[in-house]
Amino acid sequence: MPMDETLQERVDARRDAAVEWLMQLRLPEAGEADWLAFEAWLDASPANLLAYDSAVALWTELDGMAADLSKHLDAALPTRSWPNWTPAPTRRWSLAGGLAAAVLAVVVVPWADLTAQTTVYQTAHGERKTVTLADGTRIDMNAGSRLSVKLGSHKRQVVMDDAQAVFDVAADKSRPFVITAGDRTVTVVGTQFDVRHRDGRTAVTVARGIVEVAPSADAKGKTYRLLKGARLDHVEGSSASQVSTVAPDEVLGWRQGRLIYRGQPLDVVASDLNRYVSTPLKFRDHKTAQMKFSGVLVLDDERAVVKRLTQLAPVTSTSSPEGLWLSSQ
Repeated sequence: MPMDETLQERVDARRDAAVEWLMQLRLPEAGEADWLAFEAWLDASPANLLAYDSAVALWTELDGMAADLSKHLDAALPTRSWPNWTPAPTRRWSLAGGLAAAVLAVVVVPWADLTAQTTVYQTAHGERKTVTLADGTRIDMNAGSRLSVKLGSHKRQVVMDDAQAVFDVAADKSRPFVITAGDRTVTVVGTQFDVRHRDGRTAVTVARGIVEVAPSADAKGKTYRLLKGARLDHVEGSSASQVSTVAPDEVLGWRQGRLIYRGQPLDVVASDLNRYVSTPLKFRDHKTAQMKFSGVLVLDDERAVVKRLTQLAPVTSTSSPEGLWLSSQ
């Protein structure tokens, strides 16, 4: 029926558009204007988001097949003499053409990326440090943090262990900046943002530009695009994430020795302070650990910091050989 044909045409067009956006945003020349246009397309219809999620899922599946595809191509083309290939000049790619490009992007491995060296940076207990990478990216590392950096010719990669850092990424459209934090990946081109990966939790706060946070290949969940002032909170192993609006300057305040909290659980506060204090903070019970805390803690004298905490939060502290125990009043 004509009505069915029209509906199918709309589905096909939306599917093709989703693939086109997926490929367009991975091009070296993709910039902030492209991301904003993509946001507008997503907001135009809930069906657009479903189509894009399906395209991303298919891309992830192809990525998982990359190793096997590469082996087959090695056997068929041992000399790796690839023909010159240029995408069609039309803006709208067909689904088959887009996926063919995806396969080529997955299989043709940049050898310079494979040989790029990995450098490990870490800070000691109570230490903050600033690192400037060869590409001009600045990383402000919080105390007790460890991360590794690999600057390839096609992609810049960071793997965060137990760490918190502010990234001021040098713009380079030909080399996206990708951070792995637990089971989430953070992708940018050039922007400033804070990533906190502690105790199985990941938080991403954007101070400038646009940041994409997606599940890693073996994890579940949706992809989020965060603008300035947005914060994403994620518990490792969960498929859901929470996005809220915050003041970036407050989140990044730890660089000036100020920890600013608005409704954060006390166990998050204690986890941060334990990177600085010599006597670890502990909790008598789960209820106290989950109490919400709002306030500013200046990282000066250790005793003064703990005193401010007990004054701002309805808790008492008791010293012991194991640490400083906190309990609700």
